[in-house]
Amino acid sequence: MRNLWKRRRSELVVATAVVLGLLVFGAFRLARAVPQIPNALVQRGEFVDYLPLRGEVKAVRSVTIAAPFQAGDLQILKLANNGQQVKKGDTIVEFDTSTLKQELAQDQSTEKSAEAEIQQSRAQARIKEEQDLTDVMKARYSVESAKLDASKQEILSKIDGEEAQLKLADAQQQLKEAEAKLKADQTSDAADIQSKQEAHDKAVYQVKLAERSLSVLVLKAPLNGMVALDTNWRAAGPFGSGAPYKAGDRPWPGAAIAELPDLSSLNITARIDESERGRIQVGLPVSVRVDAIPDRDFSGHISEISTIATVDFSGGWPFRKNFTMTIALDSSDPRLRPGMSANVRVATERVANAITIPSRALFYKEGQSVTYVLRGSKYEARVVEVERRSADEILIAKGLQAGERVALQDPTVKQP
Repeated sequence: MRNLWKRRRSELVVATAVVLGLLVFGAFRLARAVPQIPNALVQRGEFVDYLPLRGEVKAVRSVTIAAPFQAGDLQILKLANNGQQVKKGDTIVEFDTSTLKQELAQDQSTEKSAEAEIQQSRAQARIKEEQDLTDVMKARYSVESAKLDASKQEILSKIDGEEAQLKLADAQQQLKEAEAKLKADQTSDAADIQSKQEAHDKAVYQVKLAERSLSVLVLKAPLNGMVALDTNWRAAGPFGSGAPYKAGDRPWPGAAIAELPDLSSLNITARIDESERGRIQVGLPVSVRVDAIPDRDFSGHISEISTIATVDFSGGWPFRKNFTMTIALDSSDPRLRPGMSANVRVATERVANAITIPSRALFYKEGQSVTYVLRGSKYEARVVEVERRSADEILIAKGLQAGERVALQDPTVKQP
């Protein structure tokens, strides 16, 4: 009895081992039979038709920091760094003042010399005028004395009377000459003083101009923001593109040296081809992925579209016309900076309860749209009807059911 039990137990163990071996072998064969091709699930849900665009972060409000006019030969001595955060009143640009200070010292010296010459001319004029007045008074006294002598003509001899008349005429002539000299000297001295006053006023103007020029050689931030240095087109760059301004550069008067954008007014701008203009309108929702901030997606909406198409010179020849679109962001990020590039997706249309597959799951065979549906351990080709497509998804009108799985690679092509 005991031997029989041992024999049956051995047979049971062997049978169990055989069954397990067959199951493992079958599973292995089945697993090897299924093609090793990535696939995706056919889904039913909302299909969103996106228009992909490239955009750039820009500031709605910004202030231009420009080189001053009438400040002579300009050379940058100190300059804020590109991207530096500044507060209102912080120094952005400081120019070399050594030349202007020398000119100011010369102008101040000229002003003092002109003032001294005016004082000297006034003093000489006063002395000359006092002498002329004295001469006039003496001449008048001589005239009165001569008149008195001439009045005695009736009691004097004829010869003495005529002599008195001659003296009176001579005194009157000397009075006229003295008065004429007084008037001429006054006119001459006034003209001399006026000329020197004009020279003095010119010197004062030059001093004030130099002082004003010195005061504008330090440019300060009018508001809080971030420094964005402009391009110095005189500097050498690849293909003559210039380079950002730096210390030592010599900008021309009025040249824009930097922009100070208001970081609280950042938005996204993008250009839309004429052929795509009809698909968008103000208010459409937009998703934005900034290249420099890959860990976050931004949402927003179209706030403005230009009414006139302009030539886009950045697209190469032949130049095409397109429209400029402005996107208002729903939220900001302290890492956002003007000039950053971004991928923009405009949701132009939505279809509810739609059958969708990834764009990679659609193939073209002999002029037909084909998908490869997983049936057991094989993929079978199935012709489908495409209703709409976006950059990432395909909207299927006929040919697929939700829950099926489709290949993301062509199974008829041998994979490397």
